[in-house]
Amino acid sequence: MPEENSVDEQYRNHSPLEGPDAGAQNATPVGSHSPECGSQHGLREGTGGHPDDSRDTRPDRATRFVETAFGILSYSHLAPLLGERVTRLEESVQVEEFRLWPLDENLLLEFHRRICGDLISDWAGTWRTVEVSVGPLTPPAPHQLPMLMRDYALDLQARWDGATTDDMELALEFLAFAEGRFLSIHPFRDFNGRTIRVFLAELLRRLDFPLVNLAPENEEARSLYFSALEAADRRDLQPLTVIWSQRIAEAATLNQK
Repeated sequence: MPEENSVDEQYRNHSPLEGPDAGAQNATPVGSHSPECGSQHGLREGTGGHPDDSRDTRPDRATRFVETAFGILSYSHLAPLLGERVTRLEESVQVEEFRLWPLDENLLLEFHRRICGDLISDWAGTWRTVEVSVGPLTPPAPHQLPMLMRDYALDLQARWDGATTDDMELALEFLAFAEGRFLSIHPFRDFNGRTIRVFLAELLRRLDFPLVNLAPENEEARSLYFSALEAADRRDLQPLTVIWSQRIAEAATLNQK
């Protein structure tokens, strides 16, 4: 996995931290990992948390302060603490701790809670209750989130059977939908990037795909990724599907070395 300041910097910036919200209902079990596949794709060296879930890299991100269980911390001081928790959670994913959980919104709430629950208990594992701005995107209003995340989970479940066939294009589109739609909704007050990163690791494990590098390698790739996310905001998944095809191909090449 990439270094500490790479993946979450991809996501466009949002407004300062604010408020908690309600949870959501259970969904029917779907997409549990088959016993034959096992947890053959272990974590790569250097994996850890990434400091932000924005889609730009404005320098003022390092000057934010967050009230935590350890007092008021700058974001740069909070990032390593989050990184430790993300690493432990990714390890739990790879040993299949969540294999019997449905692919639904409650799994996302649990991931978010584990990432920051002991640091920021007031709103960990809850939908945001404030309006946010994410670059050119205005995510949905807080009161819409429980229903939108319920619909997101149902859409994932509806796409699951196709994703597990021999049609690779359907699997890639499934992953593009999972990433792009989540980031368009931007359901959490903060740490959306970390949460989707862990959720994608769980999806890859259930599909028996290798872990992938989510971070663009250069400025050109970063620009293409931002454009793909903006297309996904408009419900056009094709650019992000192409990026997922490249991610899977690169991971497969690395695994063959």
